[in-house]
Amino acid sequence: MAEAGAKTESESVATVVVAGAANLAIAVAKLVAGLISGSAAMLSEAAHSVADTTTEVLLFQALRRGARPADPQHPFGYGKESYVWAFFAAMFTFVAGAGFAVTHGVTTILVHEHSGDYLISYVVLAVSFVIESISLARAVRQVRRESRRWQTTPRRFLRLTADTTVKAVFLEDSAALIGLLIAALGVGLSEATGDELWDGIASILIGLLLLTVAGILASNNLSLLVGRSVPERLRREIEHDLAGLPEVERIDTLLTMQLGPDDVLVAAKVDFRDDATGAAIEATADEAERRLTGRYPAIRYVFLDPTRSLPGAAGTARDTQAQPSKDAGGEPDPS
Repeated sequence: MAEAGAKTESESVATVVVAGAANLAIAVAKLVAGLISGSAAMLSEAAHSVADTTTEVLLFQALRRGARPADPQHPFGYGKESYVWAFFAAMFTFVAGAGFAVTHGVTTILVHEHSGDYLISYVVLAVSFVIESISLARAVRQVRRESRRWQTTPRRFLRLTADTTVKAVFLEDSAALIGLLIAALGVGLSEATGDELWDGIASILIGLLLLTVAGILASNNLSLLVGRSVPERLRREIEHDLAGLPEVERIDTLLTMQLGPDDVLVAAKVDFRDDATGAAIEATADEAERRLTGRYPAIRYVFLDPTRSLPGAAGTARDTQAQPSKDAGGEPDPS
């Protein structure tokens, strides 16, 4: 379990570092091109890359801080701190990147400043597209590996994963490629028509794109900070495994919480058989922990609370963490 978590963390760090280095180089090139050409779309793309670079630094901090081991003051570790830094990253993208792009685009439309030399803008956009594609390809490879490990689709993995770093890099690199195409279209239309309106519109569209990505990431991190449960299918499989243990009569209540990208807490109120001895209950609790942590690498803590069910209760856990039916299916989701 620890080895799988460490490998995933190492992959996430490498993905963030590659994305950060690419964004830094691209930001400098876009800024130079934007200053020379005066293009609003190019300057907005420079702000986009600066925001992405800062985001990667914050995501690296999230990985470093969230991976610290548990201590007496934080017995469940520091996994949730990674969501704090990831939320800061989303907010920076929202304020700095999107705010600049929209404001500069509106200014360009109102002032209609001439963009100057267009050639350097095209060259930088083309080079940036290649570099961003390389960074995105690495993120895609990690997403595919992780989705195979969890026996689910890449799309479902991205929607439900608690690894906010790889999700952020994937969304930001995808948005960066779309933003480059928008910038190229804006610059091209401005050159063809001689009207800077198109350059300003492109800048605003880039800002709205950044707003969308920032909103998705902020919402996801807030949900994890509050204390999100594991996906419904994984919860049902955990329940099934616990219900199949010796001496277990019924799972009365099952609660799960995502403590970090690779840390899940499982707590259950369990009705053991009336004739079960104390030694048998202890052995069953040990088996529950071994079974769950062995099968699901992200599960770190398992707590069982012996309880007496109400008369007439039988068989299944109370559905305390039901999620929308769209998550239903056979394979386990990422946690």
